[in-house]
Amino acid sequence: MNKNILVIDDDAKLGELLKDYLEKYSYKVTHFDNPVNALANLKTASYDLIILDVMMPDMDGFETLKELRKNILIPVIMLTARGETTDKIVGLELGADDYLAKPFEPRELLARIQAIFRRVEGKVIPSEEIRFKNIIINTGNRSVKFSNKKIDITTTEFDLLVLFAKNNGKVLSREYLMQKTKGMSWQYYDRSIDVMVSRLRTKLKDKTGQLIKTVQSIGYIFYADFDEN
Repeated sequence: MNKNILVIDDDAKLGELLKDYLEKYSYKVTHFDNPVNALANLKTASYDLIILDVMMPDMDGFETLKELRKNILIPVIMLTARGETTDKIVGLELGADDYLAKPFEPRELLARIQAIFRRVEGKVIPSEEIRFKNIIINTGNRSVKFSNKKIDITTTEFDLLVLFAKNNGKVLSREYLMQKTKGMSWQYYDRSIDVMVSRLRTKLKDKTGQLIKTVQSIGYIFYADFDEN
């Protein structure tokens, strides 16, 4: 089945270019040059991935992403003409899965799209669960229950959590986490993995203590007690 991609960018020429290019690779692409109209469309239409520009009039990409993340957890790749580190961090903090600075080669965007879909599809294992005392991770339907409550989690957050869970008690370097969650070679920028871990920590926070701890100058360690039942 062809994947449906939504492009939200006020540059009509770029939108058509991406539509023409990605459809050659069997993706179905819908382009909106107005984020308000795109958000309205999302109430009735379904997509597998969103490509979202940052610099748009009236409503920028960050505000659009805030609205998206209220009830939509599908992958989002953000585009920006500035490419500043601050913009990248803000985008990640708001729930973006990847970031690409303009100008870019369409084939680089394609590679990032394909990497995201490979991660999602490669981990669909029906009924497989990773169980700890206060957290249950289902890799089949990509859901997470924490303290008996289902939590909303994005594609990248889920992949990062599974990686931690399968390496429970092991110290993982930032470089290793980046390489495994991205699934491709890419240009590193400071704090990106830290932002993603921070997002996970916020969602997995309760009175039992922190599941993901920082290992100074190295990376992170996830530690949770296994469910004995």
